[in-house]
Formats: sequence, structure tokens, C-alpha cells
Amino acid sequence: MKRDDVPRLTKGRANPWVLLLLTVLLLAAMAAGCLYGAVDFGWDEIGQSPIFWQLRLPRVVMSALVGAILAVSGTAYQSIFRNPLTDPYVLGISSGASLGAAVAILLGLEAWLWGVGGVALVAALLTVLLIYRIASIGNRMHTTTLLLTGVCLTLLISALISFLMVLHQEKMDTIIFWTMGSFGNSSWSDVTLLAPVAVVGIGVVLWYSRDLNLLLAGSEAARSMGVEVETVKRVLLLATTLMVAFAVSCCGVIGFVGLIVPHAVRLVAGPDNRRLVPYSMLCGAFFVVVCDTLSRTIMRPSELPVGSLTALVGAPLFIYLLYRNKKTY
Repeated sequence: MKRDDVPRLTKGRANPWVLLLLTVLLLAAMAAGCLYGAVDFGWDEIGQSPIFWQLRLPRVVMSALVGAILAVSGTAYQSIFRNPLTDPYVLGISSGASLGAAVAILLGLEAWLWGVGGVALVAALLTVLLIYRIASIGNRMHTTTLLLTGVCLTLLISALISFLMVLHQEKMDTIIFWTMGSFGNSSWSDVTLLAPVAVVGIGVVLWYSRDLNLLLAGSEAARSMGVEVETVKRVLLLATTLMVAFAVSCCGVIGFVGLIVPHAVRLVAGPDNRRLVPYSMLCGAFFVVVCDTLSRTIMRPSELPVGSLTALVGAPLFIYLLYRNKKTY
């Protein structure tokens, strides 16, 4: 059987009108995010304000990039693991980055190379590499073992971070704030670092969206339809892991985006990844931009960690969706 013989999971590819509508909503959210915050801007003040160009605008662009990355990565993970409750942090990326950030903060490495973010990136990549090595058997990668290894190592690293915070309570607030996620330090250098990674990574997931559909039928079924299963899994996991690791190193841990956005979009648009990936990309960007704007305006001039806000919004919504669709599980 050839892959072209497989019936389509939905009516076809992404609807251009839906993509246009989501793009307009995203641009509107980004415009609002640029204008409102601890300091509000009028349209006539934009061209004269260095705060707008050097602080506010890169922050909004960064939040859109991170939201798109987390949502697309979550979509890919849920198809690879055939589990709608899987998120981009399942392989220990967030815990590894958090451990690296904690060590960097405790050692005072903020001025070293890329600072805390650079150490967090290296730690995240090393953690995922270790998990891959443990879960790989020869040239094959067992997804269940990969998932369980990621969960176990995440718990271990979380315990290590707690231990470090107890030993260094004077730095506890800084570590906790980093692990809760924030775009407060975003700059154009962060955007120029993350944007190419996002474009390439999301492009890879879009390219393999048809293969992701076939993986939903299981590895053996996908292999019989001409999919090079192990190669596809490795390429997609590498692309998504790099995207998430870079995103976490730039802004900290922002939870629930990669879990709730693909799941919610799937309930509306169906399971076909040719639709699910681009829709999730735009919805994820929109969701994080809105949450970041709210984090700057709800308690201004104080600022809430955006990761806590995504959890506060995402968790109840996710529970509601599970309750509403519990007969399908």
C-alpha cells in the first residue's frame, strides 16, 4: 500500500481563509501588546519612543515566536507519541534548562557568553541527548522508553533544583522567577537568535505533516505505507527539541502552551496535521502574546511571570475541554 492510498483524515489541507483570519487576530493581538503595558503608547508616540522600538516591540515578537514554537512542537510530540496529553517538555527540556539556569545563577554567570540563557541551552541539550542515549536501542528509538525516561529524569532534576534552592535560599526568588517564564529581558539579539531556529524547525514539521498523519496509525502501519519511521522520528524530535531548547533558554519555562493549544485546535479542526500544524502555530503565537500582554497590565506597574498566567488560563480551559469531550477518551 502506498501513502497516497491512505484516506485523508479530514477534508484536506489548511483552509486559506481560516489562516487569514488567524493571522489577522495574531496581528491585532501583537498591535495591542505593543501599545499596552506598564507604559501605554499612542499611535503618534511610536516613532519617537526608543522604549517602544528597543523593549516593547522585540518583546511582542519574541512572545509570538515562542508561542508558535511551543504549539507546533506540542503538535508534533502528540502525533509521534500518539498521545494528545504529551507536551514539548516531556523529554526533560524544561527541567534540564532550569537546572542549567539555577547553576548559572548560583555561580554568578550572568555576564558569561549568553549568560543564564546560554547555560540553560547547553544543559537542556545535554539532558535531551542523555535521554535519547538511554532510550535508543541500536538504530531504533522506542518512544515509550523515551517518554518514561524523560519523565523520570525530569523528576530527578526537579529534586536537584529544590535541593539547590534550599542550600542557597538567598537566590531562590531569582531561580523561581526564571523557571516561571518571562519576556521582560527580550531583545532584538534574542529575536535574531530564535527566529531562524523557529523558521527552520516549523518548516521541518510542516514538511513532515503527512508522515505525522501516518504515524498516528502506528509505527508498523506507517512503515508498511512507505514511511521511514525511525528517520522521521529522529528528524522531527531533533527539530522540535532544538526549537524548544532555544525558546526556554531565552524566556524560561512557559507551560501549557504546547499541551492546550494543539489539543484545542484538534477538537475544532480535526487530527489532520496538514491543518493542525499551521493552525496551532498561529493560535499558539496568539495565546502567548495575549497572556504576555495581560501579565504586563493586570497588576501594573508590577509584572506577573507569563508562565504562571498561561497555566492559570490553560489549566481550567484544558479541564473543561477534557470534561466536555470525556466520552472520546
